[in-house]
Amino acid sequence: MQTFVHRHDRIANPALAGEATGVRWRLLYRAAAAAALISAVFIPIQVAVFLVWPPPLDGTAADWFTLLRNHRLAGLVNLDLLLVADNVLLIPILLALYVALRQASASVVVTAVALGLVGVVMYLAANPAIAMATLSDQHAAATTEAQRAAAVAAGEATLAMWQGTAFQTAYLLGSAAGIGLGAVMLRSGPFGKPTGWLAIVANTVGLGLYVPGVGVFIAVFSVVFLEAWYVLLARRLHQLSRRATAAEPAHR
Repeated sequence: MQTFVHRHDRIANPALAGEATGVRWRLLYRAAAAAALISAVFIPIQVAVFLVWPPPLDGTAADWFTLLRNHRLAGLVNLDLLLVADNVLLIPILLALYVALRQASASVVVTAVALGLVGVVMYLAANPAIAMATLSDQHAAATTEAQRAAAVAAGEATLAMWQGTAFQTAYLLGSAAGIGLGAVMLRSGPFGKPTGWLAIVANTVGLGLYVPGVGVFIAVFSVVFLEAWYVLLARRLHQLSRRATAAEPAHR
């Protein structure tokens, strides 16, 4: 009987129902908070590696092979391997944002999260880091000029696909997802306007990639806002997790 009354109270009282939902999702909030914090740590590492071991952005596959041979880890980072990790970490973040924001605007949130998850899959498929490392090893182990030429040709094809349709689509979908979620955050209490505006600004500035001539520099500048967003997001998700944990005994 007590259990029945407890359940009836949750149905009748939306606040209690919301808290109960938070209890069920506290582990997701905790994982998403950790993922956001790790992503925030990755950003300055990526920038530091870029400055210390500049990538041969306009170079050939052979130039990339040289970087990978001399500085394997730096070469992988410059081939956006950390962004692969960032995208994997984005999965729990997107799921947690769906749970936290769905009551504010279900249609916008589910659309943004769906776009974000599709973008993650497409980005993972487009990244060339592991393929280029393998080709670099093949190039180094080659015993004939024909073998080396074949490795370079395969490397050039891999680099050409790196910024191809899959990457561009993933980039646009991710930006649209970030802007949409940021817009919902502006109207939702759990995150607040600073977090929402940072999401919107970071993803809007990131679209500067498509400005001719200076697009890359504009897009790189967006990481300043993205770093701040990850930090605020990690803090708020951690607070949601703690609140859910604190509310748990009341529903036993």
